[in-house]
Amino acid sequence: MSARCLALPCSLLLLLLLPAMPLRAQTTAIRAGHLIDPATGAVSANQIILVKDGKIAAVGATVEVPKGATVVDLSGSWVLPGLMDAHAHITFGMEPGLPLEATYLTEGSAMRALRGLRCARMLLEAGFTTIRDAGNEANYASIDLRRAIERGWFPGPTIVTMGKIIAPFGGQSHLVPPEMGPFWHFEYIDADTPDEVRKAVRRNIFYGAQAIKMVCDNNAYHCSVEEVAAAAREAHGAGLPVSVHVMGGEAARNVILGGADSIEHGFELSDELLQMMKEKAMVLVSTDLPYEQLAAAYPPGNPFGIDAKKMSAAITDRLKRAQRIGVKLAFGTDAVGGTPGRTRADMMLDYLDVWASVGITPAATLKAMTTTAAELLRVQDGRGAIAVGRAADIIATPENPLERIQALRKVHFVMKEGQVIRGPK
Repeated sequence: MSARCLALPCSLLLLLLLPAMPLRAQTTAIRAGHLIDPATGAVSANQIILVKDGKIAAVGATVEVPKGATVVDLSGSWVLPGLMDAHAHITFGMEPGLPLEATYLTEGSAMRALRGLRCARMLLEAGFTTIRDAGNEANYASIDLRRAIERGWFPGPTIVTMGKIIAPFGGQSHLVPPEMGPFWHFEYIDADTPDEVRKAVRRNIFYGAQAIKMVCDNNAYHCSVEEVAAAAREAHGAGLPVSVHVMGGEAARNVILGGADSIEHGFELSDELLQMMKEKAMVLVSTDLPYEQLAAAYPPGNPFGIDAKKMSAAITDRLKRAQRIGVKLAFGTDAVGGTPGRTRADMMLDYLDVWASVGITPAATLKAMTTTAAELLRVQDGRGAIAVGRAADIIATPENPLERIQALRKVHFVMKEGQVIRGPK
């Protein structure tokens, strides 16, 4: 290297050494034949969506296409905001029949981040432009993945990260021999008093979490109202929402009374508890696992003693009752397994069939995958709608998803913050 190069400021030298990143097209005009507003279910015909510097600059039937703009012709398609999954585990994977600990005892944070990178591109190409990673991310691997995507190093969805899961002693493990030590700390933070919960929330925020996840009833003991309230006060004071893994019973009542923003799963929620959630405007991220996935994960004689048929019936029954009572639903999948010949995105989209089977309309499902999810993730000011000032996260399908929600399996155009990821350039 010449003396002249060595004399350059370090910051400038670093910029020269970094690989060039593709430049975003300054102006793109999308001709949308049918533009869906998931918040209302309304459809507008023959709209022009003008995208500048990654954001939506104008929308309407009379918007003029600027000279020199790149034109994307979706005049024969159904155009809508990018999809959201409010309960993903992007860096986590489980093999059927193996315990939860198998992944975090055999894979370090680097391997987990690499799995997340693979999943990120896969989900983005399927139309999921925003996801919330619900923990089980090793030693904050999802946060590093999120930062890499935000810096433009790799394509991927917007990731709302939750850091390590906060739980009573033991995380989600059971009957661990004392001499093994607390190995679950790789994935969880033990917190057994309000002060410990408060400290755990602060630790996650310090390391970059954008939301807080608790597990409250994974053992015979469970979180108190005061412990949930401590998490809510600390997180809300920092502008972050709190979501809690809980199935039902007294633990779920404590979560509701403690002021959490959402319940994750809630497979055993009673009508009374669902009504309490409705009155408090709490969101249910229902993670309604399809029977086929349950049967693959929990075959007959599995060591967990789980009956896939009974569990599937309980899940769909709870979903029916939540819909009837009017609980606010956000779409989340909890898909973590692997099936030969099927991608993680395929497995996530299987959940659409469960919602359809209990009579949830396509319009309500789309709203849960965009508007409601955006509100829960607190990104509604920038994402979740095709409107002026929002990020240009846009997808399109050749069929109308308001008539048949499974049309979302055929997404043929994906734009993320103005960059075309899939489809016509």
